[in-house]
Amino acid sequence: MLIERTSGHIVVDIQGERQRFNVLGMHEFDSDRKRMSVILGFPDNTVKLYVKGADTSMLDVINNSSNTNNNIIKPTQAHLHSYSSKGLRTLVIASRELTLSEFEHWQSSYESANNALMGRSNLLRKIAVNIENNLGLLGASGIEDKLQEGVPEAIESLRTAGIKVWVLTGDKQETAVSIGYSSKLLTNEMTRIVINNNSKDSCKKSLEDALGVCKKVKNGVSGAVNSQLALIIDGSSLVYVLDTELEEQLFELASKCDVVLCCRVAPLQKAGIVALMKKRTDDMTLAIGDGANDVSMIQKADVGIGISGQEGRQAVMASDFAMGQFRFLVPLLLVHGHWNYQRMSYMILYNFYRNAVFVLILFWYVLFTGFTLTTAITDWSSMLYSIIYTSLPTIVVGILDKDLSRATLLKHPQLYGAGQRNESYNGKLFWVTIIDTLWQSIAVFFVPLVAYWASNVDGSSLGDLWTIAVVVLVNVHLAMDLFRWYWITHAAIWGSIIATFVCVMVIDALPFLPGYWAFFHVADTKLFWVCLLGITIGALIPHFVVKIFVQYYKPNDIQIAREAEKFQDSRVSRQMQIEMYPIS
Repeated sequence: MLIERTSGHIVVDIQGERQRFNVLGMHEFDSDRKRMSVILGFPDNTVKLYVKGADTSMLDVINNSSNTNNNIIKPTQAHLHSYSSKGLRTLVIASRELTLSEFEHWQSSYESANNALMGRSNLLRKIAVNIENNLGLLGASGIEDKLQEGVPEAIESLRTAGIKVWVLTGDKQETAVSIGYSSKLLTNEMTRIVINNNSKDSCKKSLEDALGVCKKVKNGVSGAVNSQLALIIDGSSLVYVLDTELEEQLFELASKCDVVLCCRVAPLQKAGIVALMKKRTDDMTLAIGDGANDVSMIQKADVGIGISGQEGRQAVMASDFAMGQFRFLVPLLLVHGHWNYQRMSYMILYNFYRNAVFVLILFWYVLFTGFTLTTAITDWSSMLYSIIYTSLPTIVVGILDKDLSRATLLKHPQLYGAGQRNESYNGKLFWVTIIDTLWQSIAVFFVPLVAYWASNVDGSSLGDLWTIAVVVLVNVHLAMDLFRWYWITHAAIWGSIIATFVCVMVIDALPFLPGYWAFFHVADTKLFWVCLLGITIGALIPHFVVKIFVQYYKPNDIQIAREAEKFQDSRVSRQMQIEMYPIS
């Protein structure tokens, strides 16, 4: 039992007797060796090397000429297979005693490499490889790495949402497959494609055969109609695939599979898999891990998430987001990810619309004044339009608006597909917004122009009417599109309209500014208020009609879910599940 540990020594309780061992040196784990070692000084002045690592790397450095090792190797391999089949994480442990000359040679080389300014890691790796040989096998360990609470349900929800889940692990294939079944990543109904090769030619043939199997399964030739495909590939095969001409075949095969499970992969191979997908597709990649061996993968992905746990904080420090458990990924993506997509999509279109309406009014005015330098809208109103008149409602709605509740989004993961199908922001919506913007700008400009054509109202008075009309219009337009109302939303929208009236009155009440008392002249007539009401109704009628038509005759999943959420009708909920888009 470990009693004390420092950088220079450890104290261990061995059958009631405490013994102190000096730590003389350590070779950290790296992705090439796939093992780590420590050199200890014993109380009897002997020096021993202890090594632990993956069985694929450890069995190659065992002294096979020793009869003792030969008697242990086969039972150990059987135990390793048994452990991994049960989902245990395995390690092989070996050691050997160093002679005085071996230790002195290692120590001088180790100190020189540690002090090197360039190529330090390569030098240390070479020294470790030189000393980690002719080892005596001590045995193997199998450690149960229990899944966190909610992992199977989280993976199932992510896959239901149309998100492809790939697992990249350094575990043995049997361990990885066992964990895959326990986490519901793999199912008995899936057609498994396994690639385990030790040469480039065999890898090429396996990939070609696998692509043929995919084609047969997808076409229903093999009898498994609509059967899901699972690709299982090991790190040895990836050595001959990544950064070669076989990458294209691997990408094609992985894209056709519903699940990809990479086992016995090194940290750099994990990053290589992520880079492969980023290079050959426009899809967003997200990597999540909890250990130091996941850092390169997390940094390579578009979004990196680190799990803070018993594996240390290296993954957390290298990530974009940190969380305590894997299951928190579901609300992060399906809830907050959906809300963020809906808000951002609408805000992009709305901000374009509210600014374009105001600019187009100035454009129509320029056409009617022969492109002169005069303007009916004061410089102050032009500046305050984006600072006071319309800014606060945009901020409040962009932060607080929610189209669906958290419970609905978690209950129906398929709703996440709205973002994958670009339902809230696409070319069609953009051009519809442009047409709507043109119509509203025409209504705002020409209704007052026609109404006051034969009157003696000056340009400054019309400018005030146009300013107030466009502010009222864009805020009412925003209010029509809101999903949820809060007191702060009411205060922001209606308060902005009131603030616009107050600012226009203050600006026109200052005698040293142009348009002195213009607002009070034009607002004193009934026609001003009639124009204001007529502009708002006339400009928003097309938007209102199209909105009602789409919601009642061509609703999407989000609108159906909102109706079900609103009325809490079980019959509507059943219809909603039937009408949802299938996950491709």
